[in-house]
Amino acid sequence: MKKLLILLSVFILAISCNKKETKIAAKPVFASFGDKITEESAISKEILFEKYKTLKKGDTLSIKVSSKINEICQNKGCWMTLDLGNNETAFVKFKDYGFFVPMNAQKRNTIIEGKAFIEETSVAELKHYAEDEGKSEKEIAEITAPKTEYKFLANGVLISK
Repeated sequence: MKKLLILLSVFILAISCNKKETKIAAKPVFASFGDKITEESAISKEILFEKYKTLKKGDTLSIKVSSKINEICQNKGCWMTLDLGNNETAFVKFKDYGFFVPMNAQKRNTIIEGKAFIEETSVAELKHYAEDEGKSEKEIAEITAPKTEYKFLANGVLISK
């Protein structure tokens, strides 16, 4: 009986030492700006880029996308650029100038919801944005032609913490 009890104790100890822990992936935590939005149904930046290619001037597309932030206005956080892959970006403004994002959120993951469109940006506006971004006088002076850009008017933004 004593041998059986010892054998049973060793068996239970061996089983408990082999117990595998199941790790649950932590859900990303986001700070929210503007309208309350969720992560669900966000498309990838690559899909958005393909959709931009089909748009003509004057077209808009209501959409939610997940990507990374490249640059942010360093004066107020009133605009940002969104990575579309292949060295392409979308210029993002916020609906009704009603909210701003943190100026130190570059390279963070983001989910934005709103309207995607294509627009020509004037030289004066391009120079203004270059100033906001903190570019040098020389870089600003090199801006001499308007630019057709991918744009986005966001009504809600999530930024990873």
